Amino acid sequence: MTSSKQPGIFERVARKISKLSGSTGAFVIAATLIILWLATGPVFNFSDTWQLVINTGTTIITFLMVFLIQRAQNKESMAVQLKLNELVAALKGASNRLVDVEDLSEKELELLHSYYVRLALFAKEEMSLTKSHSIDEAERRHHEKNID
Repeated sequence: MTSSKQPGIFERVARKISKLSGSTGAFVIAATLIILWLATGPVFNFSDTWQLVINTGTTIITFLMVFLIQRAQNKESMAVQLKLNELVAALKGASNRLVDVEDLSEKELELLHSYYVRLALFAKEEMSLTKSHSIDEAERRHHEKNID
């Protein structure tokens, strides 16, 4: 699915800053600024104002970067979830319960996790590395084995 709509100015700027801030060049610039700031310490007698410059600068940059990083993380997470949802939906025998699983409550996720722990136990009992089962199929087979 492609979109003909161009990303807005904020989207383009945020993407560019995210890419640049994670580059080697950005690290070199930041390290150089710290070294220059340290070198100017004796010139300004390591004054409170001298310290305030670095504190204020790093606080502002950190504040803005937290939101930028979270935005990038949210977008990346959504893209990964969509890809995983597509795989779950496309695979024959995969449990559709897992589509949009990230929207479940923590308690629901813990319950689902317990089912997968049971599935892993069923798989260990099979002693086969190539067999794979859905939760429902594994429970049904296990139940059938216990009836016999």
